[in-house]
Amino acid sequence: MRQLPRRNCRRWFMTTTHQVQRTNGLLRRTEMHSQGFCKFRPRILVDVSKIDMATTVLGFKISMPIMIAPTAMQKMAHPEGEYATARAASAAGTIMILSSWATSSVEEVASTGPGIRFFQLYVYKDRNVVAQLVRRAERAGFNAIALTVDTPRLGRRESDIKNRFVLPPFLTLRNFDGLNLGTMDKTNDSGLASYVAGQIDRSLSWKDVKWLQTITKLPILVKGVLTAEDTRLAIQAGAAGIIVSNHGARQLDYVPATIMALEEVVKAAQGRVPVFLDGGIRRGTDVFKALALGASGIFIGRPVVFSLAAEGEAGVRKVLQMLRDEFELTMALSGCRSLKEITRDHIVTEWDRPYLSPRL
Repeated sequence: MRQLPRRNCRRWFMTTTHQVQRTNGLLRRTEMHSQGFCKFRPRILVDVSKIDMATTVLGFKISMPIMIAPTAMQKMAHPEGEYATARAASAAGTIMILSSWATSSVEEVASTGPGIRFFQLYVYKDRNVVAQLVRRAERAGFNAIALTVDTPRLGRRESDIKNRFVLPPFLTLRNFDGLNLGTMDKTNDSGLASYVAGQIDRSLSWKDVKWLQTITKLPILVKGVLTAEDTRLAIQAGAAGIIVSNHGARQLDYVPATIMALEEVVKAAQGRVPVFLDGGIRRGTDVFKALALGASGIFIGRPVVFSLAAEGEAGVRKVLQMLRDEFELTMALSGCRSLKEITRDHIVTEWDRPYLSPRL
């Protein structure tokens, strides 16, 4: 995966990638955590001649528990942007979440063909805009709403400030074309931060999760939960599922890596709703760790954008296949023939010490 963004990429995209990867290591540490925090406890002499990775998410059957997270402005990475990602997800038999801030509209993504797709939603100050976006997603055949709840303000993204980030002039946030919401103008700071400050509703609260349920029958996933307390509140507010996410470690410094927060959220959910992990996945072994800690599935973001930049749709297909193959191998070598056989007993973590076998 690390080699993918080094090939066939435009110079401006590589500059952005370089800035992300060199930010004092904090972003990558908080997104991924130490690779050594978790060790496997494989089981042996199990017939693994057949491995079944299929699962069901909100009633929709998919080929594997590896799905595509919402990432904005994908045409900055490749001319086909979200079109390519949607086709790759459909070919892999998995779910794609389309960002509100996509450079392709919900209707355009739907036109790429059949697929299971969710729509990621930011709540704007103008609730008529929110209602209109939700109705359009419903009409376009989207199957769920992923409500982002960790962005009342945009985090301090220093590379965006340094680069005075704005969308290139040939691109727009297509879901908002014609809505007279202003533009992402160049400033002395981050153009994106200024746009968010002017448009996103800072008063968003749990009552708005309930309000959203009054304007749509689509299931609502709450994206951005890191604590047991908010897990319980999300369930009380009627969430159909929870996405453990720290927004790619770009919102608040010193929050835990999502894999570190996962088990707390899973325990608080008590099986009442599915819990998903977003961020930090780089190998199939990471997928196995997340499922062993109780996740119902995982979402990937940066690997998709990097592979899209390198090779378009073929790159996204390749990265999904790489993760699928690695995950299948990890299952086989751990003695798991299906997802339900992956249990907490298959791993030991730093916080389990001193470790005693569950069977002692």
